[in-house]
Amino acid sequence: MATVSAGYPFRGKIPSLPEGEVRVVQMKDVSPQGEIQWEHCVKTALNNSRQPEGLSVGDILVAARGNRNYAVLVGEDCPKSIVLAAPHFYVVSVNRAGVLPEYLVWWLNQVKCQRYFEQSAEGTLTKSIRRTVLEEVEIVLPDIEQQRIITALASTVAKERRAAEQLIANGEQMLAAIACGLASGLTHE
Repeated sequence: MATVSAGYPFRGKIPSLPEGEVRVVQMKDVSPQGEIQWEHCVKTALNNSRQPEGLSVGDILVAARGNRNYAVLVGEDCPKSIVLAAPHFYVVSVNRAGVLPEYLVWWLNQVKCQRYFEQSAEGTLTKSIRRTVLEEVEIVLPDIEQQRIITALASTVAKERRAAEQLIANGEQMLAAIACGLASGLTHE
């Protein structure tokens, strides 16, 4: 159904080189909504002569470390330059017809899979999952039409969540402005 590989094995901190030809997706570049923020990805250069194969549209990044092993899709907005995943990610590449990467991302982020990852995690301070844990996760795969329906619904819910969060932020901003207006109108007696 899919192959799992480790992110690029950078040694230590990834050096930032504004003129670098390679972008690197790190955990900090993924928004809370599960979107890769490409503009935040560090640019760098590789020291070796062999250029690794970069990420492709449809690849899935799964956080190998941390309290939540979320999955995120490499979407159509992926830069055309070489893009690599940091070593804290596993890269899942779907290699079978009839499997939508968007569906697989949705499934891997569901409570059942997250619980499995949590129970299989190792480490005391920083939890991590082994590659075999990800390779052995149970995937329920409905037919392609049901996958499309589920991913469309998930996309709609995500858009509604973003809209609701924006409405709340706007309301909080208005209340803060009202408070500032009231405070500036106070007189000292």
